[in-house]
Amino acid sequence: MKFMKLGSRPDTFITTEAVRSVNSEVVSDLIVQVKGSRYLLHKFPLLSKCSRLQRLCSESPETSQHQIVQLPDFPGGIEAFELCAKFCYGITITLSAYNIVAARCAAEYLQMTEDVEKGNLIYKLEVFFNSCILSGWKDSIVTLQSTKSYPLWSEDLVITSRCIEAIASKVLAHPSKVNLSRTYSRRGPRDDISCIESDSRRHNKDSSKIWWAEDLAELSIDLYWRSMIAIKYGGKVPATVIGDALRIYASRWLPNISKYANFEKQIVHDQSESDSIGKHRLLLESIISLLPAEKGAVSCSFLLKLLKATNILKGSCSSKMELARRVGLQLEDASVNDLLIPCVSHTCDTIYDVDIVITILQQFMLQVQSPPTSPLRRRGDFERRRSRSAENIDLEFQESRRSSSASHSSKLKVAKLVDGYLQEIASDTNLPLSKFISIAEAIPGFARLDHDDLYKAIDIYLKGHPGLNKSERKRLCRILDCKKLSMDVCMHAAQNELLPLRVVVQVLFFEQARTAMSGGHVTELPSNIKALLANHDDTAKTSAASFNKAKMTPVNDQWSNASGIKSPKSNISTLKMKLAEDDDLDEHNADEIGKSSRIKALCVLPNRPKKMFSKLWSNNRSSVASEKN
Repeated sequence: MKFMKLGSRPDTFITTEAVRSVNSEVVSDLIVQVKGSRYLLHKFPLLSKCSRLQRLCSESPETSQHQIVQLPDFPGGIEAFELCAKFCYGITITLSAYNIVAARCAAEYLQMTEDVEKGNLIYKLEVFFNSCILSGWKDSIVTLQSTKSYPLWSEDLVITSRCIEAIASKVLAHPSKVNLSRTYSRRGPRDDISCIESDSRRHNKDSSKIWWAEDLAELSIDLYWRSMIAIKYGGKVPATVIGDALRIYASRWLPNISKYANFEKQIVHDQSESDSIGKHRLLLESIISLLPAEKGAVSCSFLLKLLKATNILKGSCSSKMELARRVGLQLEDASVNDLLIPCVSHTCDTIYDVDIVITILQQFMLQVQSPPTSPLRRRGDFERRRSRSAENIDLEFQESRRSSSASHSSKLKVAKLVDGYLQEIASDTNLPLSKFISIAEAIPGFARLDHDDLYKAIDIYLKGHPGLNKSERKRLCRILDCKKLSMDVCMHAAQNELLPLRVVVQVLFFEQARTAMSGGHVTELPSNIKALLANHDDTAKTSAASFNKAKMTPVNDQWSNASGIKSPKSNISTLKMKLAEDDDLDEHNADEIGKSSRIKALCVLPNRPKKMFSKLWSNNRSSVASEKN
């Protein structure tokens, strides 16, 4: 930190009965009142340097001994006035980044210009400010912070903008060229807005590039916002560094915002707490407006934490939509816990905000594109000489293929994420069936390589919502593809009392057909059955091995408690129980024998495949047709 000393005389200011005066043999002839404080001073040293005091003294009447001057709106208070008064007396004063703004505003108020006297205080302050303060990093930061106490004066005197320009120029310059005392090694307390561990590692890795972030994090939001705009406008700082700086600032100024989660539901609102929420909301939306446009500049986890904070602080809809759009760009990097955004509105009955997740998934699907097909080539094209433009087209095509491959991979990751999220929210008794299905169907079917996790989510939802009627349970289970269930899950589903009968029959149908075909017991299957199983030929051997292993070794996990499904007798008893519970049996008692024959045919599939499949297909064509599609 740099400082400047002016004057050489010792300090002779004294206080007597709450009155400040100068210890001198010369009788004082001027009384100056500054914000309730009184000073007994002398006209000559003050008026010789202060044009404003000259004018005020000429306008006010003289008393018998003292002339009184009132300065009620003096900027900087009594400390700044006394600093200027001491300069007029030649008393030694010390100026630094901590008091130069107050001194400069006070000197401007008193009009201590060069027109009054050469080498006056304003000139000396400007020289020190431009040559010393603005050349130092810490000095510029401290000076900019102090302008907060005198916003209008600082703007008029161009102090604020000059400090911001100096700070931005140092950030844009190489750190080795900046003469500064920095404090970027300081670490603030971590909170619910601070980033995840991977972000911390990235911050440590790029600490040489982000040495300025923690010092800037001490600024108030308006000054920080202006400084970051100047830094971004320079165009030399990478977007990832800007993102890390915003993360550090959010960690510094948004602590424990979860305490406001139930504020809207409170009957009595504390005014101070309401004001605090308003300040945090302004700060949060300012941070959102500074987010770099580039994908990956900030982590998906940080974006979702900002979204969670926006939800709690009742941020604007535009801020929510902007964050949802950005999260959708990199949703594959999110975790299930990040998506559990609490619902704080009194009109919302669910535990978590499901609507915002639906919006995020919609944004994700808008961003990703379906993999393009290869362009058709004529035979003659391979015999012609390839031009440079043709090579460029091929390069663009290869880049498009890589992008499409990444898009497909993102969908696979997001599908797993969505199924995990559904398992977390499925137990919420207030979660509507329509929203559960909307989330499940937001991802295309091909993105789910298996439906095990989706089945678990459905099972949890059925247990948490025992009041669902038959049509609602059927509607829920339509999103399930029984062909994509593993053996363990199939065994669990076969004895799941909550599933509709149609789903249980489909599970056994596809599982036994797959096992029979992979086991070599069937030499030829009907064409329609082959078409249904075409997507699973590559996994047939794996399924057969898993099935044989399951018959030899008991399965102990929570999804294999249907170990009784090992024989035709067990299958018959299970399906009989299911059929007895199906309401349709009461209306079709005459078909009981036919259904019983279908059960037996299903259980002895390896010996009578064609007959069983044809019967089951003819009576369940509507459900199987949906699976085929």
